[in-house]
Amino acid sequence: MEAEPAAQADSATGFSISPAAYRRATFAALVSLAVIIETGALVRLTDSGLGCADWPNCSSTKLVDVSSRHAAIEQLNRFFTGVVALAVIAAVLGSLVRRPRRRDLTWLSLSLVGGVLAQIVLGGITVLTDLHPASVQSHFLLSMAILAAAVVLHHRAGEAGGPYLPTVPVGVRRHVYAVTALVGLVLVTGTVVTGTGPHSGDEDARRFGFEIASVARIHGIALLVTLAVLLALAWRLRHHDREAWPVLAEPLTALLVVAVLQGTLGYVQYLNGVPVVLVALHVAGAVAVWWTCLRMLLATRRSNAVHAAPAPAFQRESMRSSR
Repeated sequence: MEAEPAAQADSATGFSISPAAYRRATFAALVSLAVIIETGALVRLTDSGLGCADWPNCSSTKLVDVSSRHAAIEQLNRFFTGVVALAVIAAVLGSLVRRPRRRDLTWLSLSLVGGVLAQIVLGGITVLTDLHPASVQSHFLLSMAILAAAVVLHHRAGEAGGPYLPTVPVGVRRHVYAVTALVGLVLVTGTVVTGTGPHSGDEDARRFGFEIASVARIHGIALLVTLAVLLALAWRLRHHDREAWPVLAEPLTALLVVAVLQGTLGYVQYLNGVPVVLVALHVAGAVAVWWTCLRMLLATRRSNAVHAAPAPAFQRESMRSSR
């Protein structure tokens, strides 16, 4: 979406920030949203999910209660939610005083607010349902959706605005979309494994009634298929759509490395009885895989992608279809 006219920006009075400063603010929001996914996982892995038996109070009589280890861990995670809220609010307010102001950044930052509010509500439901695995699963997947919005916001904050044009041919874009969908499938199947396995967040919490070996096998197969499709994309760029290789080489290579490490870690943790430390690293790996996958997806389009040199055929076709 195009930035508002310069005259309108110049007529604004009061405090304003530069595009570079605003991009730093969006990065702070992005990092805080990534970190809280890990702290939430630590609550589950330490069986502290019901360390506070009420919401928003820790108990029926206390707003804050750190009398036990489980309660303290749960409280720290809730308090970090406040840090996330401040970072997201800063992203929203920054979009309003950024010069030049861009509506697309404002709407993206507001989506973070909606996501965080939904997460707070879902967190309360998770506690009130005694950590039902479906609630815990939804909690994690919503976190990944919010993280995606934050990645897009940070990416776009680093661009000049204007029309978004493809940087790679349509066939390559569809291939990248397929990889992204498969990564999403890996995340979903991973949450099913989590809801079936031993780390429920509380000793008495319910579990999905699946066979752990079966759901772990499905999750592993989904990852292997994803890696195969990703390797096919790399082969395609090197041998067929070579003009797209400079565009996607860095994010594709990063995704391949992170995905292989994540898969290796997954097998190691499974064969060693899913120890807490390795599971925590696996959660961090899931965040890294999703983040790098989104970076590759975003690289397939770019604002103001028209240069003085003649545009590639796929860009000319996109420009004609947008008229």
